[in-house]
Amino acid sequence: MLRCIVRLQSQVGNAFSLSKVCLRNQHYECVARYSAATAERKRFYQDVSISQSEGGLYEINLDQRKLKTPGGKLFTVPNEALAIAVATEWDAQRDTLKFYTMHLTTLCNTALDNPTQRSKEQMITAALKFLETDTICYRVDEPHGLVELQKNEWDPVLQWIEKRYNVAIGSSASILGPEIPEATKDNLRQHLKSYNFWSLTGLEYVITQLKSIVLSLGMIDRHLSVEQAVLLSRLEEEYQIRRWGNVEWAHDYDMYELRARTAAGALFVHLTSESSTVKHKLLQD
Repeated sequence: MLRCIVRLQSQVGNAFSLSKVCLRNQHYECVARYSAATAERKRFYQDVSISQSEGGLYEINLDQRKLKTPGGKLFTVPNEALAIAVATEWDAQRDTLKFYTMHLTTLCNTALDNPTQRSKEQMITAALKFLETDTICYRVDEPHGLVELQKNEWDPVLQWIEKRYNVAIGSSASILGPEIPEATKDNLRQHLKSYNFWSLTGLEYVITQLKSIVLSLGMIDRHLSVEQAVLLSRLEEEYQIRRWGNVEWAHDYDMYELRARTAAGALFVHLTSESSTVKHKLLQD
């Protein structure tokens, strides 16, 4: 009974947050349906290679056929490192193509086809909306153990991002959440404008996985590792699992899947950014 009460309190505390994100989730559900239109398919090729077109973009070749997007466009990526990463996903598939495991390919398809036809400014606005419901900004007021855990684990990340971007975010145990100053939104908006369309596609994907723009920027800026960011995004769930136990295989599967998606999104951001440092390192390795 106590377990049910704790979970009910958590649900009530998050009710307002859920109501604010329901419309936003419609967009991500559309993208999810688009990216998983064909969940599995029999492998129809032997060899995977990449080639550079006259315009300097890179293409993926499956035997003698050029890869295309679900929307029918020629599948092209802006640099060799990303092309190699995508080609590796296709080459790693066995008898059956499991598209739901090919996160980089899905992100490229989304950037190329832009199925919801959004502009860069609209993507930035959508990302900033997560500040209003950011995972680490919503706190519980009981039980005491979870209160202390959130304070000890989340406060240092909030302090880091506030100093890093010269913003004020804060946290709150109220169902209304913290009041985010307009100056904070303006500062972060200016930062996000430095991302190109492809990088924003990856960043937005990471944010939806972690349900937190704070944790996402912490990871992209290499303040947090993928493992740390994922664990912090699941802090309350991990607390309840340690307290009440869990179905071990299900917990592990969910954790590994979230890590894989988050890591792919972070890699995509770095490989599509203007900086060439990560791209060169990947090619050297």
